[in-house]
Amino acid sequence: MRVAIALEYDGRGFCGWQSQSAACGVQDALEEAVAAIAGCRVALAAAGRTDAGVHASLQVAHFDAPHARPLTAWVRGVNSRLPDGIAVFWAKEMGGGFHARFSVVERGYRYVLFNHPVRPGLLRGRVGWHHRPLDVESMRAAARLLLGRHDFSAFRAAECQARSPIKDLRCAELRRQGDYLVFDFRADGFLHHMVRNLVGCLVQVGAGGAPPEWLGEVLAARDRTRAAPTFMADGLYLSRVIYPAQFGVPGEGRASGGFSPA
Repeated sequence: MRVAIALEYDGRGFCGWQSQSAACGVQDALEEAVAAIAGCRVALAAAGRTDAGVHASLQVAHFDAPHARPLTAWVRGVNSRLPDGIAVFWAKEMGGGFHARFSVVERGYRYVLFNHPVRPGLLRGRVGWHHRPLDVESMRAAARLLLGRHDFSAFRAAECQARSPIKDLRCAELRRQGDYLVFDFRADGFLHHMVRNLVGCLVQVGAGGAPPEWLGEVLAARDRTRAAPTFMADGLYLSRVIYPAQFGVPGEGRASGGFSPA
């Protein structure tokens, strides 16, 4: 039986999603917990491979269970074996045609930035921070230049393993809520560090370091050295995973309504 599960996690205690030799990945903790309920080791595949320090308000994974269990066992039972920073919040039996990674048609990331002269304390590690005032309208004008199908090599990490740098960016929006800026990006796929590199460039525009049209020039140049430094991971969340309607998978997590995904 193929089972899909949805989970959320605080990325600060892990070295990213993917399993590591040091067993420090979210995948490591989740596979161990699922194995305890399944009665044997299982392999998990996930919708997105988040980096160290990156969070998820919605991550979708699947595994093939060797024995039938009530769906509540894959939620409450698995949660009883997980560390506090990870929680499964639904499970769904799927057909064999479903794949958590390869069936995805759109992913979304949210970046929450604290824009205040004094660094955050209570939300440290869960929001990014920039101390100088930011011009949101200039940032919006720059973000519009990114929309569409482009070669995003200028925003790609050197270690990126994606086959192609060409992605269809369908949404690049930002809004201010008090002292917070909330960025939402949606695309058919993302490159390694792509969102953090986009945020870094938009912050540079907002801080007056470059005009909005500069971002279009960076995009066209396809040269990583022309873009701003990679922004901190703290405020980045995998927040949206969309599958074809036939699978009946909810595309958002439990905390998608407000500015804070957690």
